[in-house]
Amino acid sequence: MAHRLCTMLLQALLVTVVSCNAPPVPLEDIVIEKTFTPPSCDRAVRSGDFVRYHYLGSFPDGKKFDSSYDRGSTYNVFVGKKQLIEGMDKALLDMCVNERRLVKIPPKLAYGEEGYGDVIPPNSILHFDVLLLDIWNPEDKVQIKTYYLPEGCTRTVQVSDFVRYHYNGTLLDGTLFDSSHNRMRTYDTYVGIGWLIAGMDQGLLGMCVGEKRIITMPPSLGYGENGDGSDIPGQASLVFDVHLIDFHNPKDSIAVEMVYVPESCKRKSKAGDFVRYHYNGTLQDGTFFDSSHSRNRTYDTYIGKGYVIAGMDEGLLGVCIGERRKITIPPHLAYGEEGTGTKIPGSAVLVFDIHVIDFHNPSDTVDIQTVYKPPDCSILSKKGDFIKYHYNATLMDGTLLDSTYTYGKTYNVVLGSGQVVIGMDLGLRDMCVGEKRKVIIPPHLGYGEQGVDGEVPGSAVLVFDIEIIEMDPGLPEGYMFVWNSDVSPNVFAEMDKNSDGQVDSVEFSIYIHHQVATGNGKLAPGFSATSIIDTMFSNQDRNADGKITHEEFKLKDQEERHDEL
Repeated sequence: MAHRLCTMLLQALLVTVVSCNAPPVPLEDIVIEKTFTPPSCDRAVRSGDFVRYHYLGSFPDGKKFDSSYDRGSTYNVFVGKKQLIEGMDKALLDMCVNERRLVKIPPKLAYGEEGYGDVIPPNSILHFDVLLLDIWNPEDKVQIKTYYLPEGCTRTVQVSDFVRYHYNGTLLDGTLFDSSHNRMRTYDTYVGIGWLIAGMDQGLLGMCVGEKRIITMPPSLGYGENGDGSDIPGQASLVFDVHLIDFHNPKDSIAVEMVYVPESCKRKSKAGDFVRYHYNGTLQDGTFFDSSHSRNRTYDTYIGKGYVIAGMDEGLLGVCIGERRKITIPPHLAYGEEGTGTKIPGSAVLVFDIHVIDFHNPSDTVDIQTVYKPPDCSILSKKGDFIKYHYNATLMDGTLLDSTYTYGKTYNVVLGSGQVVIGMDLGLRDMCVGEKRKVIIPPHLGYGEQGVDGEVPGSAVLVFDIEIIEMDPGLPEGYMFVWNSDVSPNVFAEMDKNSDGQVDSVEFSIYIHHQVATGNGKLAPGFSATSIIDTMFSNQDRNADGKITHEEFKLKDQEERHDEL
């Protein structure tokens, strides 16, 4: 038993020794060693595909006989159509872009017994180090993979639209050949009219603003057999990573989206109106370029007169005070092909979010709305009357400017004396005590283009809610003093207390004050009594010597050019 076991072990050992010393078994088929496999493989080579690859060809001893690298170009060929040696046709099947294989090909699947001239001897085993760079098929179309689609896409790119987009352009193996980002400006062009390579013309159709796509195209829809002569080789598949910034059509008009419309809108803007509004201005992809809010003041302009870009001129028509709109303006109604040279690029679609603060027309008058009128309203205010009233002052959007109620006292004016803006003077006319009004004053009857620094914006329409509290009737126009009773025939003598035949300013002042105190006379209300009496004295002192003589003194009915008495 032990002898048989030893014999068997000896035989096994002999077999092993013989096997190790045996000559190599002839290579019957290709041998493939994958030296690099990419993490992902969207497509593998099939028979009938066209491939572009680099290779290094050598013999088993490592001696090189050929290399595409030495020629500086890939080897481009159809697979499975007998354009290659049989072994390479088989070796390329199922390869992925960027995959690397070490392929060993026996003579019968290479150049056989004949070899290839002086380069490859007969019956040579060939080794190929292959790197696959590109695959496509004559049946291939444009492939589109959207990896970001914004919400609320209401419009997509159509034939004849003008688009602005960013892109990175690579070969199928990832080699970058161009990028709009490197130039820091979009690529701007019409779509579908032959201004682009056919694949890009097709790949951009149906995109939304803000959408991001991978567009892959075969060379027949790219740069074909010859490439572009520089960075894109012939027969290359192209991959474009595209981000659509905006688009428009030359036939586009403005688009207006009503964001907020007040319930009450008694008046809408029209051509020739002057509008004050706030806005945020962005490009169609949301890139900010300007805002009136950042300057903390409205943008003020006439509309319909060419003072603003045509699209805004149109977009501001028909708005209500307080309305909010989104106005989208194509470039031919904005800043055109040139843009502004800074923040607004050429051919850019603009989006304005606007809030209308107020508007008026230069032909506007004061708008008076009676809120309350007491039952007894027979005595009406007029020029010269001294008025005491309360008010709340606001802008048209409701912004509070001022209120007498916060001070706890009325505002007091003489109508027609220039003590208030013209619009308020008119708004206070023909009112009775206790009456309440809303008075809307356009800026040319208010504080004008300049406004009041820190208080009232320039060109602002003002709204006053007013109530007359007291009213002291004024004197007839042209009078500073009137008699309430018959005039004494001895007025001059009564003034001349010391009977020296002349009246000085003290005697004159004492006399007038006495007439007012006793109810015999009345000074124009709302003015300084001292100032009025001084003016009256100056009018009577015709030679300006500080004294009035009997010859100088005249009453109103004696000389109508004088209004002092």
